[in-house]
Amino acid sequence: MPRALPTNHYEAKLRKSGHRLIAGVDEAGKGSWAGPLVTAAVILDETDIPAELYDSKMLTPAQRERAFVCITKKALAWTAHVVPVAEIDKHGVHKANLAALKRAVEKLHISPDAVLVDAFKIDLGVTPVVNIIDGDALERSISAASIIAKVVRDQIMSSEMNRLYPKFHFHVHKGYGTPLHQKLLRLHGPTPEHRTSFQPVKDALAKKSLTKKRTAAKSRTKTIKKSIKKKVARTPKLAIKRTARKRR
Repeated sequence: MPRALPTNHYEAKLRKSGHRLIAGVDEAGKGSWAGPLVTAAVILDETDIPAELYDSKMLTPAQRERAFVCITKKALAWTAHVVPVAEIDKHGVHKANLAALKRAVEKLHISPDAVLVDAFKIDLGVTPVVNIIDGDALERSISAASIIAKVVRDQIMSSEMNRLYPKFHFHVHKGYGTPLHQKLLRLHGPTPEHRTSFQPVKDALAKKSLTKKRTAAKSRTKTIKKSIKKKVARTPKLAIKRTARKRR
């Protein structure tokens, strides 16, 4: 486990101001080359805070799984919102992320008094929103949201995506640009779950298209050569037959 617990500085200030239902919001998969983006919102119970809340990136998969179970049992409200690849490519990852962070808050069955968001500012009308750089490491409610988003997304990549595209080993790299993923992308080309708005995927798609064109051109060349060989092979026989006819 990481040594430093969240300081909860902003949450403490909001509680002093009279806010009680404070939602933490975060995302997972924003920089991934493939698979969905997942956002989550969590309202913790002030009287029953789960132990060992940390930034999800600092935890092992097993630790995140345990924390996920604890958070979902003890939180007053929690939700996750999944953004498909088509929406990410249509609007761009930044806009899609902002809309998804907002949507996660809106999906909570309890309306929060205030919202803490990791890094990004979102507009929720009259509800106070505080965006905090490295918020997932500093505020426990954001840490909780980061764990929810990460576990939900990892489950999607390890089960559904890995089953659909076993050659890509999504259960290992979760769609991020690791050396293994880069190698598989060059080898097999993009799947429908790859984000074509991301440059590495664009490059792989262009290379795949060029390879197809070259393969098609080679195939046409081979066909033409075969056709010419057949004609050349038949020409002497035809010439002999014609000569024989003339002699007769």
